[in-house]
Amino acid sequence: MWNNHNIRYYLLGGGVSRLGDVLSGMAFLFMAYDITNSKGLTTGIALAETLPYLLFGLIGGVVADWLPKKKWLIILDLIRIPLIFSVVCFYYFELLSYFYLLVVSFLIQSIGCFFNPTHRTVLPLVSSTEERTTANSLNDTLARGVTVLSPFISVWLLNQYGAIHFFTVDAFTYAISAYCISKVNLKETPPKIEKSIKSVFLSIYEFATWAKSHVEIRKLFLFTFMIVFLNTWVWEVGLLLALSEMSSESEQLYSMMQGIFGGVVILTNIVLPFFLKRMSLRMYLVGALIWGLGISYYGFLYDIHHFFIGCAIVGIGLPIAGQARVYLIQTLVPEGKLGRAFSSNAFLLYLSNTISLAMYGLLVSFIPIQWLMTFSGLLILLTGGFGLWITVKRTKMRWRFSINFLK
Repeated sequence: MWNNHNIRYYLLGGGVSRLGDVLSGMAFLFMAYDITNSKGLTTGIALAETLPYLLFGLIGGVVADWLPKKKWLIILDLIRIPLIFSVVCFYYFELLSYFYLLVVSFLIQSIGCFFNPTHRTVLPLVSSTEERTTANSLNDTLARGVTVLSPFISVWLLNQYGAIHFFTVDAFTYAISAYCISKVNLKETPPKIEKSIKSVFLSIYEFATWAKSHVEIRKLFLFTFMIVFLNTWVWEVGLLLALSEMSSESEQLYSMMQGIFGGVVILTNIVLPFFLKRMSLRMYLVGALIWGLGISYYGFLYDIHHFFIGCAIVGIGLPIAGQARVYLIQTLVPEGKLGRAFSSNAFLLYLSNTISLAMYGLLVSFIPIQWLMTFSGLLILLTGGFGLWITVKRTKMRWRFSINFLK
């Protein structure tokens, strides 16, 4: 599959671009705190990175279905180069302010709302159904590998050049991404439809109506929203808070756990294509069950050593569920709706994340962290188990009906 010219350039461009995104994401926070010395204002930068997906996420999917994908991706990458590099220029001219960082961060993420769903729709166009699981696995492996490597790269950059040059590296990664996309051969015929503000919302409504009537996609989106809601705070915040109660080296332990998690995810992504060429909603729910088992494990036992084991279990379940979700969208959604499907998926993820952080942030003030972890893990197990039961039961009913019909 790696001999496929189009897949190779797609994966290389996406992996390099992902590295730049991770580095610039950290740099925005570092620079904001250096300028303001305020935790509250630094949090504002983090909000500026999530708000665009709630505002423009669905619109980005519509545009992805409308415009020629290759040309649109290259244009977006080329726009991001001067925008991100302007932060470096403002810094050396001593004009860099918190407000400017806020604006650039918001604009970069807003462009991402249009780039990401379009980029996601390219892989099904350059791969066959048989290649798709392996291609998705390699894509996720590169993304996870970048996440694991980024702390080492960031430490080196900080020691040698300073946080400001995280933006310089990011600008170069956008240029490399644009070059790689230019090498991908795409055969596409954008739909000939009226393009107006009214038709944007009609297009979103059309996809929502289609998704509601499609049983598999409707279930996939519903289960994803529920599971991500139950996972986000427990994984991103609760684990760190629990470690801070147990050890004075909570940040180092958290980083080690994330490293182990990333390593297990990469290993799972490498092994998975050897056993599965096609994915299903049932496989997504099996991944969710393993995911919930990991959270329940470290919630029940609530000890540093068991946290490591629980993170490793989550590292097996999460990529299985994630790859199955992407595969199902790529396979079940028509080409002309893929952009809206991926943007709707991203919108639901960010909405679920926001609600989870807000609700659990309130609950933790009067409910112990261990209870929240255990409760969330058990609910993920219950959600995955119930979904699996419904899916298996429906399959058996179909089979029985087909037998009776043949009689």
